[in-house]
Amino acid sequence: MTEPLALRSQAEAIAGSLPPLLAEAEHLATTVLLGDHGRRRAGTGDTFWQYRPAQPHDAARSIDWRRSARSDANFVQDKEWQIAQSIILWVDQAASMTFRSDDNLPSKAHRARTLGLASAILLIRGGERVGLSGLRLPPRRGEAQLMQMAQLLSQEDDTDYGAPESQGMLPHSRALFISDFLGDIKLIEDALLRAADRGVGGALLQVLDPQEEAFPFEGRTVFESMSGGLRHETLKASDLKSRYLDRLAARKDRLQHLARVTGWQFQTHHTGQSATGALLWLYNALERHA
Repeated sequence: MTEPLALRSQAEAIAGSLPPLLAEAEHLATTVLLGDHGRRRAGTGDTFWQYRPAQPHDAARSIDWRRSARSDANFVQDKEWQIAQSIILWVDQAASMTFRSDDNLPSKAHRARTLGLASAILLIRGGERVGLSGLRLPPRRGEAQLMQMAQLLSQEDDTDYGAPESQGMLPHSRALFISDFLGDIKLIEDALLRAADRGVGGALLQVLDPQEEAFPFEGRTVFESMSGGLRHETLKASDLKSRYLDRLAARKDRLQHLARVTGWQFQTHHTGQSATGALLWLYNALERHA
């Protein structure tokens, strides 16, 4: 009986030394049984795939100096096995994600970051390479990668709504987009189609607050965006309910359609629901594209 207790104490001590976001993601990840998700995937060896421009996070030893000598830039070789095991993560960090309707609920941003980082933890420890979109952090393995990812995901953007970044996605890799997807649908569509054109498959997880689904407002109500840039006042909020719910349903239908035509998976998650269930769904969705 002492060994499990000792292991638990050791795990708690390690978690206590981690950044709060990473510690919470570690805890969430431990609640998920990986099964076959934890196996290292067989690749096709060191077969050359393509050259790509080196990024700030690429180690010096990964640079192909012979190829770089023929240019003003440094280049890195991508191998087929690296492409096959690479997952790109985009987590919306815009102002709309900071909303929460109750102090007992996490914000959409906090839930999205925790789910994204927990997914990365399980993927990396299962032998996958995980990075962030937009060339911020190329796909890699290792605990140092998770630390960098936690730091970057903790940043916030003061724009009202975010849009997925398809830049930096490797051909035939996988991707995970987590957002409320309440911004410009055209930007979302363009990013998803560009990813699909490169053979990238993946999952869209829409994170919403329960209040955004229920629209429980009546009487005089002032609606204001989280950045303060948008404001609307009404004397009878209940008159807006049916129109709002219709538009939200149409947005979900559009996202579902986009996922279907590109071969991606789509799901909506509420911050009042179990994070474990959402993490399990993410793994099942990514497995379909493995």
